[in-house]
Amino acid sequence: MTDSTGASQSAADVSGYSFEKAVAELESIVARLERGDVALDESIAIYERGEALKKHCEKLLTAAESRIEKIRLDRSGNPAGVEPLDGE
Repeated sequence: MTDSTGASQSAADVSGYSFEKAVAELESIVARLERGDVALDESIAIYERGEALKKHCEKLLTAAESRIEKIRLDRSGNPAGVEPLDGE
């Protein structure tokens, strides 16, 4: 049985989720767990799903951070190229 959080879906199912979709589902899971109106077995299942979503979001954020570049400016303040954000 699958509920609105997709608790019965496997963790691998989140790999194609956008960051926004994963965060929205994770927020839904957190809200349900905070309310405390979920049976123990289901709580464990949706917690595990939440962990998979959290890891997926972290992976997407890390990938995005590695793609962000800082614009270098010349002495007159004009764009002169790009470099990695962290200066590497």
